[in-house]
Amino acid sequence: MKAMKAIKLSILCLFVTALSWANVTNTEKAALVALYNSTNGSQWTHAWDLSSPMESWYGVTVKNNQVVDLNLEFNNLQGTLPQEIGNLVNLKHLNFGLNKLSGSIPSSIGNLNKLETLNLSMNILDGSIPTNISKLSNLRILELGSNKLTGTIPTEISAMSNLVKLSLIDNKISGEIPAEIMALTQLEEIVLANNLLTGDVPFELSYFPKLKTFMVSDNKLNQEYISVINGNNPNMMDLNSGSVITDND
Repeated sequence: MKAMKAIKLSILCLFVTALSWANVTNTEKAALVALYNSTNGSQWTHAWDLSSPMESWYGVTVKNNQVVDLNLEFNNLQGTLPQEIGNLVNLKHLNFGLNKLSGSIPSSIGNLNKLETLNLSMNILDGSIPTNISKLSNLRILELGSNKLTGTIPTEISAMSNLVKLSLIDNKISGEIPAEIMALTQLEEIVLANNLLTGDVPFELSYFPKLKTFMVSDNKLNQEYISVINGNNPNMMDLNSGSVITDND
């Protein structure tokens, strides 16, 4: 009798676990599998065993049956990011830096409204920065540097009021730096160097009281501007002086 009760209890536990998996994580699991398939997962440096529990997959952090962290930096991802990436709606941190990702940034990235850090730097991504990236209102760090991105900096960026770091260095982004960037008063780093930006810098550094790093060199701006790298708060610094400040501690 006791053995029968134990068997029934085990079956019940398995049923509850399966039900929980189906209701909470099936969509997220499918999104991860789509990512694996579209980026040549079998050739990753640390490949996933798709038959094993998702919690054991390299770079995946699961809490309360939700995927909250995806860190596949320097893992030989090759191919394109699938639209299904936008189904990982519980992500707080996403890092695909130092890979070989190509194609455009999927518009579904704007669905990840819990995201705090997004790093897609040092890939070969092209196309424009999707305007709905502005929906990431909790984002603190945005790193898209060292790709082949084109188009302009979206004016909608003003909605990302919690942004601390904005790095678009080493792309092919053109047009003027939008004045809307002045809404991002929490910024500590603005790194826009080595692009095709034109016009003038539409603000004084004093708009950003926490700013420590400012780089817009190697563009097509009307003039050269000061660069501040890991410096103290520049406050009211004259951007038109033409001098360069580096490692100003």
